[in-house]
This record gives sequence, structure tokens and C-alpha cells, in this order.
Amino acid sequence: MSEFQKTVNIKNRKASFEYQFIDKFTAGIVLTGTEVKSVRESKVNLQHAYCTFKKDELYIREMHISPYKLAAHYNHEATRERKLLLNRQELKKLMAKSQEKGLTIIPVRLFINDRGLIKIEIALAKGKKLYDKREDIKQKDIKREMARIKI
Repeated sequence: MSEFQKTVNIKNRKASFEYQFIDKFTAGIVLTGTEVKSVRESKVNLQHAYCTFKKDELYIREMHISPYKLAAHYNHEATRERKLLLNRQELKKLMAKSQEKGLTIIPVRLFINDRGLIKIEIALAKGKKLYDKREDIKQKDIKREMARIKI
């Protein structure tokens, strides 16, 4: 049997490059048993994932959780919709803000909290323009050069 990690911290690295974060929220996520086992093995990809509202509930779509290899025919579908758990106030705030032009809700990181529960950090984000991305690259290069000079 495989040994599970105590801490899981899966980040969507491309999100900070593609989007400017306006507000962040931590949400619970509804998973099946085989999905939990795959998450504990860090078999998750947040790259193309995004969040949408269905009625008054928030769902995450296109989040890929690999099938658990020891599950046989009881396995889950890899990219199914999964419900996110937030309180009513946060849902209303997100719903109102996401209706604005140019704003979207994306997952930033998936982690296991102190109590052993799987949580997902989502962000209300605005897409960056090409010149914003170039500016970010310049800033990173400057920081890297300064760190090199200090050493």
C-alpha cells in the first residue's frame, strides 16, 4: 500500500502569471473517497481549472484528479464538476463580483489543513494584458540580479 503525504500543497503557478488577484477565499471541496486518496498522493492538476456558478452554488470545472490506481471499477471521473463549500456571504460577494466584465474565479492552490481536510484557495481575478506580463518578467529579472549581486 502506498504511503500518503501528511502535507499536500498543489499550486497553480501559471495563474499568478496570467491573472491579477483581487480577492482570495479558502473553500472546502466535495470529493469522493478515491478522489481524496489521489489528492493525498498529489495527483492533481489545476492548470485549466475555473469556477462557475450553477444556481446559487459554486462549482469547480476542469480540475483533473487522476484516477486512484488501486480502486478498480469504483474509480471517479477525472475532470468531473466538484462543488465548493463557502458560506452564504462569501458566495453572494463572489457572485456579484464575477458578473463584472473581465473578472473570473480561478483556483490558486489545493492543500490539506491542520485538521486533515482538503481545502482549495480560489481567487477573484482579472486577466493580465501582454504588457503587464512583460513588466512582471522585468521585475523578476531585476530581483534575481539583485540577489546575485548580494551573494
